[in-house]
Amino acid sequence: MENNNFWENQRVCVTGGGGFLGSFVVEKLQARGAKDIFVPRKSEYDLIDPTTSLRLLEDAKPTIIIHLAALAGGIGANRTRPAEFFYNNLMMGVPLMHAAWERQVEKFVAIGTVCAYPNDAQVPFKEDELWEGYPEETNAPYGLAKKMLLVMSQAYRQQYPDYNAIYLLPVNLYGPRDNFNLETSHVIPALIRKFIEAEEQNAKEVELWGDGSPTREFLYVEDAAEGILLAAEKFDGPEPVNLGSGMEISITNLAELIGGLTGFEGKLVWDTSKPNGQPRRALDVSRAKKEFDFSAQIPFEEGLQRTIAWFRENRD
Repeated sequence: MENNNFWENQRVCVTGGGGFLGSFVVEKLQARGAKDIFVPRKSEYDLIDPTTSLRLLEDAKPTIIIHLAALAGGIGANRTRPAEFFYNNLMMGVPLMHAAWERQVEKFVAIGTVCAYPNDAQVPFKEDELWEGYPEETNAPYGLAKKMLLVMSQAYRQQYPDYNAIYLLPVNLYGPRDNFNLETSHVIPALIRKFIEAEEQNAKEVELWGDGSPTREFLYVEDAAEGILLAAEKFDGPEPVNLGSGMEISITNLAELIGGLTGFEGKLVWDTSKPNGQPRRALDVSRAKKEFDFSAQIPFEEGLQRTIAWFRENRD
């Protein structure tokens, strides 16, 4: 852990600070000595309303904004609500970044998404290839809305050289406090819940989406929070930076691994009428290592065990 004085006199606004990733970012800020952390609640500051951003900055008076607020979800949620995923994510970010420029906020940390990469990007995904094709169609509206913050941060830096906005691209996150709602969750929490409930009901099989062939990379949520804070402390460049673990696993192998860790001994049934999503996903993580010495620390199986244990203890 970084033990420095960087945060002591900062006023930090963490949008989405009450959410999955945000709760860990806030805890790590506190551990680093940050004394002035402002977490806007959606009930008081609905960032989708463009007039909210200036009011938020008047109340928080931040020197740094870490913008984590997002409408996110798995393939099912993205397919059902593409308009909301586009509009809400765009509107939560663009007016806020503009207001931060108007108010001369010292640093804006924008969080993008691996969904911004082209569908047929070369693996591992390199940041310089971000524009070489259209994103995978099931989550393109979400990915493009988040990608606009990269366009905006670079445009504002170009026109206003004193404006310091950075852009990070985390891969799929997982860990304790994740969303386990099967309607909206990502693949790891969905698998954990399905297997545990099947085991309890003595079910002989579990049905899963797609054919199991796609690959994914996952980053433990505490590692992601650490990467974001290291970037806030040490990185001031205009180029996007991937945050990942550098480990690629197929959905079939992932399901078998989680099945084993949860004690499910039944059969996996693949519903090939459901979409697979992007064929492969894995990041080149060398830029984060070079620029701010970030690399993932939590081994994948250990992270899964922690997540499973949390879900068992907190299901209600």
